[in-house]
Amino acid sequence: MSLAPRAVLVHRTTEYEELLARHGTHGQAAFFLSGRGRSIDEVAERHHRTQRALVNVAAAVPLQWRQTTVERADLDRFLFGPEDVVVVVGQDGLVANAAKYLSGQPVVGIDTDPGRNPGVLVRHSPVDTAKLLAHAVTPGAAADELTMVEAVADDTQRLLALNEIYLGPPGHQTARYRLGPDDGTTPAEPQASSGVLVGTGTGATGWLRSLWLQRASALAVPGPTDRRLLWFVREAWPSPVTGTTYVEGLLTRTDRLRLTVESDRLIAFGDGIETDALQLTWGQTVRVGVCADALRLL
Repeated sequence: MSLAPRAVLVHRTTEYEELLARHGTHGQAAFFLSGRGRSIDEVAERHHRTQRALVNVAAAVPLQWRQTTVERADLDRFLFGPEDVVVVVGQDGLVANAAKYLSGQPVVGIDTDPGRNPGVLVRHSPVDTAKLLAHAVTPGAAADELTMVEAVADDTQRLLALNEIYLGPPGHQTARYRLGPDDGTTPAEPQASSGVLVGTGTGATGWLRSLWLQRASALAVPGPTDRRLLWFVREAWPSPVTGTTYVEGLLTRTDRLRLTVESDRLIAFGDGIETDALQLTWGQTVRVGVCADALRLL
C-alpha cells in the first residue's frame, strides 16, 4: 500500500526569535534595537505574520495527509521522501536553501511578507495552500522546472544548488588550482584567484549578476528554466605560472567545468550555505555542470 502524501513545511527562525534567544526577553531585545535606531514593533509584527502563515498553511493540509515541519538549520539532517510535497513558508532564499536536498519533489512557495519579499520563488499566498496541494499531487501537474547546478568530486562527494556554487578558499583569499573544460582534449589553465562561481538563471539575479555586471560581460544570461550555466573566475591573478585567459563562460547541458586543487584546502558550497560544503584537498578534482534533476516549483 502506497503512503499518503506528506506535506513538509519548511520555515526559518525569525529575526524576533533570534533576538529573544540572544537577549532573553522582549524588553531587553527592544532596548537593544532602540539603541540602534530601530523599533521592535516592526520585527515582532513580521514574526507574527510568519507564525499566522505557518498556522494557516498547516490547517490547509488535507486530513488524510501526513505533515511535518523542518527548520532551515536542520535541512541537511532531514530525510525527504519521494511522496513529499514541500511547502516553503518564508522568503525566496528559503526555496534555494531547501532545493539542494530534494530530488524531484514538487515545491510550493508561500510568501509570508508580500511587498518585502520579491516573490520570485515564494509566489503564493497562504490562502492558496489547499488548492496548491491538490494540484501538486495531480498526475502531470504543471510546474516550472528550474535548472540546478551540480558539483561532483572525485571521491564521490556531491553538491547541488539552485542559485550558484562557489569553489575556492574558505576565507575567500587566494587559491591555486587548474581550471578547464572536462572534454579530455583542452589543457587546463593554472590559476590563482579568490574562487570560481558557477550559477543558474535563477541565481543570475544575485551574486552571479554582480560579477556579470562588473565584467561588462557579453555572455547571454540564461533564464531560470534554461539548461545552461554561467561561470566566472573571481579576481584571477596573472603571474609567470598562472594565467587569466579562461575566466568566464557558458556551460550547456552536456558541458562540465573541471577544477583540480593545487592548494592545501578548497571548499565548494551552494547558495551561501558554507556550513554544508564539500571539503577538497591537494590533487582532488571536482566537476561542475548542469544537474540532471530540476526543482519542480509550482
